[in-house]
Amino acid sequence: MVTRPFRFSGSTGKQLSGRLEMPGGRVRGWAVFAPCFTCGKDNRAAVHIAELLARQGVGVLRFDFAGLGESEGDFADSRFSSDVQDLQAAANALTAEGKPPSLLIGHSLGGAAAIAAAADLPAIRAVATINAPFDVAHTLHQFDPAALAEIDAQGAADVLLAGRRFRVGRGLIDDLRAQDQGARIAELHRPLLVMHAPLDEMVGIENATKIYVAARHPKSFVSLDEADHLLSRPQDAERVATMIAAWAMPYLTPPADPPATPVDAEAEETRDGKFQVAISTGDHVFLADEPVSVGGLGSGPSPFDLLSAALAACTTMTLRLYADSKGWPVTRIRTAVGHEKQPDDAHPDLFNGRIAIEGALDAEQRARMMEIAERCPVHRTLERGSRFSLAEGEPPAPCEPPEAHREAMDRTAEGAATNSTG
Repeated sequence: MVTRPFRFSGSTGKQLSGRLEMPGGRVRGWAVFAPCFTCGKDNRAAVHIAELLARQGVGVLRFDFAGLGESEGDFADSRFSSDVQDLQAAANALTAEGKPPSLLIGHSLGGAAAIAAAADLPAIRAVATINAPFDVAHTLHQFDPAALAEIDAQGAADVLLAGRRFRVGRGLIDDLRAQDQGARIAELHRPLLVMHAPLDEMVGIENATKIYVAARHPKSFVSLDEADHLLSRPQDAERVATMIAAWAMPYLTPPADPPATPVDAEAEETRDGKFQVAISTGDHVFLADEPVSVGGLGSGPSPFDLLSAALAACTTMTLRLYADSKGWPVTRIRTAVGHEKQPDDAHPDLFNGRIAIEGALDAEQRARMMEIAERCPVHRTLERGSRFSLAEGEPPAPCEPPEAHREAMDRTAEGAATNSTG
């Protein structure tokens, strides 16, 4: 699973900072997560839910609203209305990258923003809220009455929210008071999942009741039992993610059909660190990088590590196919590969391999296994050398079908077994 930076322009032109959780397997769809009031993309619940959804095939963009976290702007200028517009901007930016979201998820006031944002996002097919208020002005309950009075009188005041001080302007207060969230819920015209903790002391369970009653079908409600408002316990965030993934399945937009000519692998810069790239190969996504000692983040294998890994994997798989074809009692095979440069040699790249074969094999059988190791398709590719065709342009690049490597290993194992009496 890969998390990469995702920056985009908000509704007022400010650069907003997000993190995109890439699915680690088959992509089922994309979602945008709106965090709770004064929270950000790195809020514990936002991170856990996004990561868990990504593991289940749902890519998630979580981001900081303007004036919070790493996003540009001043919180004193924030408005609920502008947060709604920034949420819409996030969905549009994700769509522009070829990852159109079909699901909005919002936590607390972010849930109210998700409901409001959906009206102008026709591609959004479903909305899920977590501990969300029915009345947006309910957020003002978090304000000290004296601070509210000072804002009304002076136009701004420093307010303690969730243990941190924020400069809050009258514009935010007036904007919260002006919202008609009940009408929005009634006109949502999207499947709605309402998740709420009965013991929530910040946004009471009666809010979930009002949202559910105001919404039209299809709608669903899930009680979060002993969870608190911020989903502080990992098991609560895990439950929320699991429920959302299961509920949203019919509403997730499947990815576009793969290109007629697929790619074996694609590497795209994450722009996190100097060298880090996200590798996509088939249904799998992972990171590649360089060690910290040479300026990387050390967040993934290096390109030569991957090359050695390909040889190690192919050798092990080919030996397994051969052993099984012979009916030999091989219980486990392990191949280690290292790479080094020998500049004075005509072939300067040396791959050092060490193979451990567990099982009751005699010396002749073990010698035969070592012979077969040199016949694996990747070994032969490296040994014979390769040709390259590079061109500028967008992927896909021509490649063999995914079955080609398995077929090559089969041919190696079957041919060796046929030609051997050992």
